[in-house]
Amino acid sequence: MDRAQIEKISKALADATRLRIFEAISGTRHMNCGEIVSLRGITPATVSHHLKILSEAGLIVCRREGQFVYSEVVPETIESYTRALTKIASRKKTSRRRVKRN
Repeated sequence: MDRAQIEKISKALADATRLRIFEAISGTRHMNCGEIVSLRGITPATVSHHLKILSEAGLIVCRREGQFVYSEVVPETIESYTRALTKIASRKKTSRRRVKRN
């Protein structure tokens, strides 16, 4: 995963509302916009906006079934994101160990 993708995911999850929406979707197989609205008490337009950002970050995919659009989590994205953050964190630890302290 490249740095731009790491930044995009981090920004998407940094918003409290988006994080709550992502958590809600993660707890189920899939959710439609109406279900998210009823759980979170936010307007359909706001939910749609946040779903678009989560989708553009690759955290969820949206698929149409009849009149409903369902959102579901992309576990591979979270796995790659976690690996990338772990790699960054371990790189910094290694760099710190190499520094001589007087």
